[in-house]
Amino acid sequence: MPIIAIEHVQLAMPAGREQAAREFYEGLLGIPEVPKPPELARRGGAWFERGSLKVHLGVEADFRPARKAHPALLVADLEALVNRLKQHDVKVVDDDPLEGYFRVYVADPFGNRIELMEPR
Repeated sequence: MPIIAIEHVQLAMPAGREQAAREFYEGLLGIPEVPKPPELARRGGAWFERGSLKVHLGVEADFRPARKAHPALLVADLEALVNRLKQHDVKVVDDDPLEGYFRVYVADPFGNRIELMEPR
């Protein structure tokens, strides 16, 4: 039975910072928030989804940001997104070239590393 896809990516966040998650993932990255199932909502966190793109943030009591491990998100107009992020004081970090892609790294409000990639 082969693995066929990733259903979602789960990142950790500190308790009580859901609004910061909304401002970054929905407000800046443009991924709409969706309601968590009621039995999971009481745990805190937030889910952001558009079609097959699903980024879930869950509260971790002893939170430490993922600074090396990261999701890589495909972007349709990375230059415009980079400009928007910079206008909101999000640090954008260039990395070594990867053949076929324009790519950068950012950190979410909790310090989790996010790679943003656009096919050339």
